[in-house]
Amino acid sequence: MRIRASLAAATMSGAVALTAFGVSAAQADDASSPAAAVRSHMLGKAKTQGKMSARSVYDIQVTKVTVNAGKDVVVGGTQKKKFNVYVTATNPDGIYGVAAFLWHGDDLYSDGGVDGAIVSENEGLSRDCQRWSATTATCKVVLTADPKTDLYKSSLNGKWNVYAAATEDSENGLEWATYQNHWVKRAARITSFNAAPEPVAKGKPVTVTGNLSMISWSHKKYYGYGSQKVKLQFKKAGASSYSTIKTVTSSASGALKATVNATGDGTYRFSYPGNSIASTATSSADHVDVR
Repeated sequence: MRIRASLAAATMSGAVALTAFGVSAAQADDASSPAAAVRSHMLGKAKTQGKMSARSVYDIQVTKVTVNAGKDVVVGGTQKKKFNVYVTATNPDGIYGVAAFLWHGDDLYSDGGVDGAIVSENEGLSRDCQRWSATTATCKVVLTADPKTDLYKSSLNGKWNVYAAATEDSENGLEWATYQNHWVKRAARITSFNAAPEPVAKGKPVTVTGNLSMISWSHKKYYGYGSQKVKLQFKKAGASSYSTIKTVTSSASGALKATVNATGDGTYRFSYPGNSIASTATSSADHVDVR
């Protein structure tokens, strides 16, 4: 398994978090371990080791976490995807900074339990905070999903776990155990879209074609996505929105084809709603004159 090497031995403002979780220096240097990457982004020393609840002796509480403005994280095959995580936390002595990352697997605390990590390219705590009061702050963490390293296999699509933590000084923080999930999906797209003939006589058939495909993170290529329900939508000339007029199923190769009778001038498009592994996708639009 591949992971960004620069993250494997990262520290949190000089506080080496790895020892709190029983990770040796040799393990920390293992750039092939996603577990090492996520552990290097955890807060705390030995006195904060183990799974801590939201009710910490430090009285720090993470009250809200928003990932990518609540939208799915959609990643293609070559371009890095950057997105924000906002962490709101409270503490009687104030908030110094936060850490956040996404991880994939079964157990954050075992070497074999983590098989994927999406972390910040900037090592250390994020102190990009809006301080609402002496006790409460909302801080931004910028995460980067790199399909060339982090998303090295297609089976990593789906629900990921969210880790967020806050600290009252440069070393000690509350670990906020996984309490929510977020969708990380493979990019889908609709290409080769066309509506014909143009122009067309009223009442005569219009044939609309296209192709639905989805990225393979394993091979970094788009492949036809079959057996998917895709909506054919139409926007009448002068209208402000589309209406679904037909639903078709993509072929094994991802091919889309629908035939409808022309009722008037307007614009056609295909729209795919996505699913638990694939993003939504909308084709380009094609205007057809009816005479």
